[in-house]
Amino acid sequence: MSLTIESVETFVYRAPIDTPVQTSFGIMRDRPAVFVRVTDTEGVQGWGEVWCNFPTVGAEHRARLVDSVFAPLLVGKTWVSPEYAFRDLTAGTEVLAIQAAESGPIAQCIAGLDIAMWDLHARRMNQPLWQLLGGTSPVVPVYASGLNPTAPERLAARKRSEGYRAFKLKVGFGRERDLTNLKALRSVIGDLALMVDANQAWDLGTATEMAAAFVDFDLGWLEEPLRADRPWSEWQQLARTSAFALAAGENMAAASSFDAALESKALGVVQPDLAKWGGFTGCLPVAKNILSHRARFCPHFLGAGIGLLASAHLLAAVGGNGMLEIDANDNALRTLTCGPLASILEGRASLGTAPGLGLAPDQQTLSEFLVAH
Repeated sequence: MSLTIESVETFVYRAPIDTPVQTSFGIMRDRPAVFVRVTDTEGVQGWGEVWCNFPTVGAEHRARLVDSVFAPLLVGKTWVSPEYAFRDLTAGTEVLAIQAAESGPIAQCIAGLDIAMWDLHARRMNQPLWQLLGGTSPVVPVYASGLNPTAPERLAARKRSEGYRAFKLKVGFGRERDLTNLKALRSVIGDLALMVDANQAWDLGTATEMAAAFVDFDLGWLEEPLRADRPWSEWQQLARTSAFALAAGENMAAASSFDAALESKALGVVQPDLAKWGGFTGCLPVAKNILSHRARFCPHFLGAGIGLLASAHLLAAVGGNGMLEIDANDNALRTLTCGPLASILEGRASLGTAPGLGLAPDQQTLSEFLVAH
């Protein structure tokens, strides 16, 4: 079923937050989101989300890229399927990405548009995306992510009461602080699943020392202990001495990068971010390849509800023993647009059977956060 595109629109939102979100490399003082709406000539719409967390001006910049570069490439053209649009948009901007040295933002725009095109396609097919892409169940396991280094046990206790049964702590803030936080979390969550994310904070020596220091906490995985651009030989060396799996993938932006990661056998958990690179077209085959290599596919996501829903549909489509990352920190843009993912029961959520992503943002409700359209 071909798609002829009538319009492409962007919506930039910013929601204030009381508690900044802390990582080892920066702080988010508000929560941004870039939504894209693609409408075909029959009036059917699809929604996507473009990754835009950093830097703070990233949301507006990416929206302008969509409006000025990608909308003219999509509007008025007919596409056999979303895959063809993804390939043409990628090929049509490869030289621009090199010339402007903006391969990341350009890939993120393509990813968000791909999500919207698949949502549109699935709505026209009257199927939920998880089913259209080959899934057999709408239920996905979830975990509460992004627990900040300041009193993380309080947020974990709240999320446990909301139905979460797995948690991930931000580390990389000094040995004593990290260990104190892990002890506090274990006192609150008991033997429930616990993971940590260093956000590329350490060199190999420090990562080796910290992995050894964490050994008593029975961690599910250690995420991005090294910079994403470090050679796989370093990851392999760390994996040989670590008592738990290493995780990475959110900062990989090509199928070949994931191939190299899987060939290294250094990662037990691989985490593509479909709003940052690939959308469904790029990440679906990557996710299947991850499972074929007997690694764990756990999609990465830290944004608003549209990208989160897309990540959930991808996980449900692929299956396996992975978990969906749901940011535990307050974010009105996520809460108002994540639909069924707002309801967690014993560590799981159900996507239901509504067509596409199963939700279209209520723009009137979101209007107080709109900063550009």
